[in-house]
Parts: sequence; C-alpha cells; structure tokens
Amino acid sequence: MHRTLEFLLHHGYVVLLAWVFAEQAGVPIPSLPLLLAAGALAGSHQLNIFASLFIVGLAAVCADTLWYELGRRKGIRILQVLCKISIEPDSCVRRTEGVFSKQGARSLLFAKFLPGLSTIAPPLAGIFHMRPHRFLVFDAAGSLLWGATFLGLGFVFSGQIERIAESAASLGGWLVVILLGSFASYIGYKYIGRRRFLHELRISRITVEELKVKIDAGEDLVIVDLRHSIELEADPETIPGAIRVDAKELEDKTDLLPRDREIILYCTCPNEATSARLALLLRKHGITRIRPLQGGLEAWRERRYPVANARLTQISAHI
Repeated sequence: MHRTLEFLLHHGYVVLLAWVFAEQAGVPIPSLPLLLAAGALAGSHQLNIFASLFIVGLAAVCADTLWYELGRRKGIRILQVLCKISIEPDSCVRRTEGVFSKQGARSLLFAKFLPGLSTIAPPLAGIFHMRPHRFLVFDAAGSLLWGATFLGLGFVFSGQIERIAESAASLGGWLVVILLGSFASYIGYKYIGRRRFLHELRISRITVEELKVKIDAGEDLVIVDLRHSIELEADPETIPGAIRVDAKELEDKTDLLPRDREIILYCTCPNEATSARLALLLRKHGITRIRPLQGGLEAWRERRYPVANARLTQISAHI
C-alpha cells in the first residue's frame, strides 16, 4: 500500500484512469487497493475526492461501453470468449445470466460488487440491445456507486491506511515476495481446481457426427438444449427436434426425463461443462442412457448441419 500511495502521488489521476480502465477491460489487475489508496490520499488532502470519483467513473464506463458494443456486434459469441478465458471451474455464464434476466438494467447498479456479473453484465446489455442511453445511465450510476464506496472507505480510514502502509514499507522487498507468492498460489489453486473439474467431466460423450447419423436413422432420441432462456432469446437456433429445459430445473426435478430412451444434452459452455455435469448427476439418479454432445451447439454448426428456430415448448409436450 505504501508503494501504491507513492505511485499515486507521483503520477496522480492518470494512473487511476489507466488502472481502472484496464481492470474493467479485463486485465487481471485488482483496482481495489488503488481506490482505497486514492481515498486515503484524498483524506489527507493530497488528492481531490470528487476528481478521483469522476475519473474512476469515466474509466469504468468507457471500458464497459467497449464490452457493450462487442455484445451488440458479436452477439452471444462474446460470452463464449469470456467463458473460455476464465480460470474459474465451470465458468459458464449461466450463473450471471439468471441475475441479469431477473434484474435487467438494474443489475448494472450492483454488478461491479459481484465477481462474474461485473464482466458479463455490459456485453449482455449489448447482446439484448438495451438502449444506449439506458445502458449509460445505469452503468454510470453503478460505476459511481462502486467508486464512491471504496474511495469513501479509503477517505474515512485514511489514518489507518497510512499506518498499514508504513508497516508494509518496513517489510521492504519481502512484501513483494509475499504478495507475488500469494498471487501465484491463488492462480495455482484455481488452475488445479479447474483441471480436477475437467477430469471429473470426462464421461462418455457423443460426437455431432454420431448424433447426425442417429437423427437421420430416425432413432427415438431426447435431445435437450440446456441453455438459459436469456441466451436462447439472443441465439434462437437449435438442433432440430431439441427441447429446451433449464439446467437448474433439471437438477431439482430429475424425473422430468424418460429412462427408456437415449438422452443427449448440449449447451454452449467450453468443455460442455453444464451438460457433462448434469449428465453425471442424472446418472447417479438412475438415468444411464444419457450423454453430453461433444462440442455442443457450436460443433454442430461448424459441420453445417441443419438448425431450427427454437421454441420454448413444455417438456411434457414432447416426452
């Protein structure tokens, strides 16, 4: 923290602008210590609290607007990119799609306080063509609320932060070693967790070629599209004959699927995380003829197999 305070004193608001923008754009550099440091400096009258808040809000809104535009132009594919680069096990965007679908623009007010939603909310707003002025109003309000919270904490506890900074400075180079070691341990823990998760999901899959042969042969299959309704609305194409069932509903009601027919599950998560995990769960409940589709919907499209317009029909109507 001491070095952070010195860094801010020498470079001022430019550092605050660049750092917050980079973090909100996706660079894994936490801006929380910087916001607290800026607030502490404002508390000791070395920075202006209102100028700092304006810069933080401006940086966050600019970065979020980039994601918003990518969502408008690239559609649901941008979420798949975010999903692939995350270090979290099962980083499917489903967890945050549910929040956004319920809260809509209001989710932008608290998005920056919630890991995951902070990254996903702006492109989701673009994907569903939220009006630009509505997005900017809610995103700016959320960014200012986020910035004011942590700048304010730094301002109020500026004395304590200064003492922490002095104590940290006494550690000298050891502090850097401790921080780097902690960060490396965190990344290593997440990486190992992800590898373990993927290993658990290595169950028998069916390829899109195999599925196409079965469909053409007229086999009696149950093909289940596990995408969240909000994702299906943005990308309404589906495999012909597929029915949509929410993954969460299927987890709670495992008797929704028949036990006398082969069941194929698919989603758009990397490594088929949602469909593979659900297949494991349903197998434990006695549904053994169930397999995830390798590559999911994207693999089906890449082979240029036919697609249909999705219809949110009740599962009971089909099986």
